[in-house]
Amino acid sequence: MPSTPSDLYGLIDGNNFYVSCERVFNPRLENKPVVVLSNNDGCVVARSQEAKDLGIKMGVPWFQVRHLERKGLIAQSSNYALYADMSARMMSVMGQYSPRQEVYSIDESFLLFEGFGSWNLQEHLHRLRAQVRQWVGIPVCGGLGSTKTRAKLANRLAKRELEFGGVCHLESMDLREQARYLSRVEAGDVWGVGRRTTEKLAALNIRTALDLLKAPPDFIRQRFGVALERTVRELNGLACFGLEDEPAPRQQIVASRSFGQRVTELSELRESVLSYMARAGEKLRRQNSVCAVVGVFLRTNAFAPEEPQYHPMATIPLPSPAQDSFTLAKAAIRGLESIYRKGYRYQKAGVMLMELSPASQGQYGLFPEENGDRVTLSRLSDRINDRMGRDTLRLAGSLETGGWRMRRGAASPAYTTSWRELPLASS
Repeated sequence: MPSTPSDLYGLIDGNNFYVSCERVFNPRLENKPVVVLSNNDGCVVARSQEAKDLGIKMGVPWFQVRHLERKGLIAQSSNYALYADMSARMMSVMGQYSPRQEVYSIDESFLLFEGFGSWNLQEHLHRLRAQVRQWVGIPVCGGLGSTKTRAKLANRLAKRELEFGGVCHLESMDLREQARYLSRVEAGDVWGVGRRTTEKLAALNIRTALDLLKAPPDFIRQRFGVALERTVRELNGLACFGLEDEPAPRQQIVASRSFGQRVTELSELRESVLSYMARAGEKLRRQNSVCAVVGVFLRTNAFAPEEPQYHPMATIPLPSPAQDSFTLAKAAIRGLESIYRKGYRYQKAGVMLMELSPASQGQYGLFPEENGDRVTLSRLSDRINDRMGRDTLRLAGSLETGGWRMRRGAASPAYTTSWRELPLASS
């Protein structure tokens, strides 16, 4: 048995996360083939294991698999408010098991077990799994490795190989056993290896994670660059990627969505742009940044070539960097009105916040007290919406009255984020 490194990374993620969130509040979905659909009920973005067993692929358009409803397939519209809240609850429980945590995505978290000494970390993760399942209702799997890439790989094995019971400790295996499992994992399933890279690796007869581990790092760097070289070194136990305790601030924020139906009127486009700007402004203030340039864009349907096409974008420099909803919204509407043209059927609109910088470095205009009042009011609105539910307070012009609203024909209630949609129990 090899000696276990003193410091280990753990990667824990929710199994079929969106589907699992739906099942927490609707137990009738358990053991049923379930898919979650993208915005406007377009494509499959999450699948239960039972849906995977029906041969449903990720990203397939809903209309192509809808006939499987006859075989018991159930479709849910995406409910991102629910998923985000369930993610926060899950991450909070995970964070109790290590002093250092990196929330990597909505359903994945890295933990660094530094200085845990003789702790049985495999059993530690089993306790974590049980507590997340009991407190939050989400099933999770965990992987342990000497690097983040190896922890990711171990997590994949924990999901695929039933004998691990949901937790795989890669460093507890001898080298022969590690090689046996790594030979079962395709190179394209290794963290950081994309589809095109997979094809190029296959041409070099590098087809599995074990093949990639054995590849000379210098050769990989010469053929593929430093990023893949680091992946190879991580597979060999040399840590190249550290834990990011705090996510790096975004350098650009985009809020965009396809419409539920084609839109032609400026009034409806104005509603959508103001609604998207409200979301973007919340994200901007959450990372305590300010924006110097606002972008607005429109899109017609590129897949309807028989219709006139128009894909404009406007950029509006601000007099001074801002983060309040009022300044951002005013700039967005000015940009929208400059690019709107009658005679087009618009499929999508969006806003972009560009040239971001920390709010502490912002250079404000001639009336800083006025700027401060607008920021205070915007942040107050954020807090009320966080506590009372999204859009409890909003700009009047963003009221969703038009047909641009997203189609969500099979959406579950916002069980955890809206007072109006709390589940009721009766005796």
